[in-house]
Amino acid sequence: MSKRVVLITMAISAFVLLGLSLGGPSTVQAGQVEIRLGHPDPADIYTSRKAAGSTVFKAMVENETGGAVKVSLYPAGQLGGEREVAEAVKLGSVQIGMLSGPFSGFCREAQVFDIPYLFPSLLVAYKVLDGPFGKELADECLKKTGMRILTYAQVGFRNFTNSARVIKSPADLKGLKIRVMENPVYMNLVRSMGAAPTPIPWPETYTALQQKVVDGQENPISSIKFAKLYEVQKYMTTDGHTFGVSFMLINEKFFQSLPKEFQAIVKNAALTSAVSENGIDNLDNSIGLQFLKDKGMEVYAPTAAEKAQFRAIAQPAVIEYLEKQIGRAWIDKVLNAVKQVEAALAQ
Repeated sequence: MSKRVVLITMAISAFVLLGLSLGGPSTVQAGQVEIRLGHPDPADIYTSRKAAGSTVFKAMVENETGGAVKVSLYPAGQLGGEREVAEAVKLGSVQIGMLSGPFSGFCREAQVFDIPYLFPSLLVAYKVLDGPFGKELADECLKKTGMRILTYAQVGFRNFTNSARVIKSPADLKGLKIRVMENPVYMNLVRSMGAAPTPIPWPETYTALQQKVVDGQENPISSIKFAKLYEVQKYMTTDGHTFGVSFMLINEKFFQSLPKEFQAIVKNAALTSAVSENGIDNLDNSIGLQFLKDKGMEVYAPTAAEKAQFRAIAQPAVIEYLEKQIGRAWIDKVLNAVKQVEAALAQ
């Protein structure tokens, strides 16, 4: 068994044992309440953030409610894609869903997380998401969707790769054809730097890169590793242009139907679940970065001054688009939240 598997197993086992040791109420009959939890990621807890997080959530909720609440896990898109899961949570046929990008189709204000170079570090991101801004956004989305954001977790920072040259500044992207999701935010981001954004479905990305239909793409390290893009890409720049956010959502009517003590257990288990997701992702990125280097990729880490160049060009272009979608207020709120956290951390 690899050291990585041992470490992850120990971490998840610790959370499970914590739930067992805490025990739980025994006044409700075992299995009386069922939570159906769906997510799109693979079921392997050693490679999947959501699988690890949902496993921890299940163990804690079932143990701390004395078995009164049963959590049934449906990984790997068994209940549909992310959008379908969100629709089911909204309707109440599924109680909890774990998803990322498509949630902004239900609560448009969540698009603020697409602002490029918004978070300068993981620590700043965590504190903004878990602070007053994260709570205010959750309240707004609850009001609009009937879905409560139990917690935020990371999908990770996205980085550029290409087969042509090292990218150290926006000027280095000029003229390159970059595969992007069919998303106006990413198309505006890439276009602002002089590159040609080319929407290509994810399953077709490897072949498009291999056949030189496009020169490069952008994704988190874990996705680059998983899809073996190192076989068709020589260069990566860890610019972290956007930070993907994962949402754990629960149907509000169902949540309010639970006894108060169970509501507290669900919320606490969700927070611990997010810690597990983040831990898996950070471990995977750390190992993955070295893995990509070992596979021959040339990895460049931009300096603070170079990142500032990327930010100065990309942010205004995307913010201009987002203003038309959600107005200026929420954009200012998240930008101010980041500044406040940065100032607090600098003291």
